[in-house]
Amino acid sequence: MSRRETTDLLTRYYAAFNAQDWQGMLDCLADDVAHHVNEGQVRRGKAAFAEFLAHMDRCYSERLDGIVVMADEDGARGAAEFTVHGTYRQTDPGLPEAHGQNYVLPAGTFVTIEGGLIARITTYYNLADWTLQVSGQVSGQVSGQVSGQASG
Repeated sequence: MSRRETTDLLTRYYAAFNAQDWQGMLDCLADDVAHHVNEGQVRRGKAAFAEFLAHMDRCYSERLDGIVVMADEDGARGAAEFTVHGTYRQTDPGLPEAHGQNYVLPAGTFVTIEGGLIARITTYYNLADWTLQVSGQVSGQVSGQVSGQASG
């Protein structure tokens, strides 16, 4: 797969995310995809990823912006950087209570491509920052700005 094909695949994947087109996201994944979550165990397979999407849809409403996708020369590995704008809708077990809190977080994803599909996906964000934001202790900082006010 070429660099261009990988960046096109990642662009489709994130466009599907922002459209809440969960099937469109699943269509970008290999059947045996390995999903390495920020905190927790590796989920394997499309069925596990679909369960994850359903859980996330219940608990969170998220939109990504500032998405930048990149890939190595042969298209075997790719990455994306973006900002998550979200609303915490339903309490996620083990996390603070949800009551519609908004949050803004920088995040990144790394992927491995096999057979033209995402075979591994690893997403990182700052869980401590998210927890502070939804607990009302601080606003998220993205690119030198604090959400809702100028920094400094």
